[in-house]
Amino acid sequence: MTWINTIAYDDASGRLKQLYDRVKGPDDNVDNIMMAHSLRPHTMDGHMALYKYALHHSANTVPKWFLEAIGVLVSHLNRCSYCVEHHFSGMTRLLGDAGRANALRAAIEAERYADAFDAREQAALAYAGKLTRAAASVTEADIAAMRAAGFDDGQILEINQVAAYFAYANRTVLGLGVNTDGDILGLSPNNSDDPNDWSHR
Repeated sequence: MTWINTIAYDDASGRLKQLYDRVKGPDDNVDNIMMAHSLRPHTMDGHMALYKYALHHSANTVPKWFLEAIGVLVSHLNRCSYCVEHHFSGMTRLLGDAGRANALRAAIEAERYADAFDAREQAALAYAGKLTRAAASVTEADIAAMRAAGFDDGQILEINQVAAYFAYANRTVLGLGVNTDGDILGLSPNNSDDPNDWSHR
């Protein structure tokens, strides 16, 4: 599951058990990325708050499936298969179209975004890719390109925060050896209307 010790749901108590109950999915399943925080529950609390507010909040106006696509891109570039598989599954569920989702994934992995994304989406993916690979090389011109493609500044912030969140999540996974054993792929705290609802379903 990870290269460090973790505490299983059935062995948890106190604050950790409370957090597990907030984030769990069917049959008390807790994603391994969350269980990796079990020795320091306060970091799980911080991780989930960041994840929920960046990706699953009702104030976002960028379509959620596309925010998931940005997560797949960032995770692909960081070679984090755990996050690719989880968030590709989540994107597929949101789209309700496995064929389209597969085409999007193929375009991301080939880095030929025009094969499956429109011009507006391509601008955001180019920005997220540059931010992931060479953050210090991002300039104001990259922001201007997204504005020209049709994103307002609040949406640009959403894209930035999702790309930045996945850099954090990828490094949590890769740095601790988190794998998908026992996970249910594609579940998320998808109730965007309630920022305090962290349950995965």
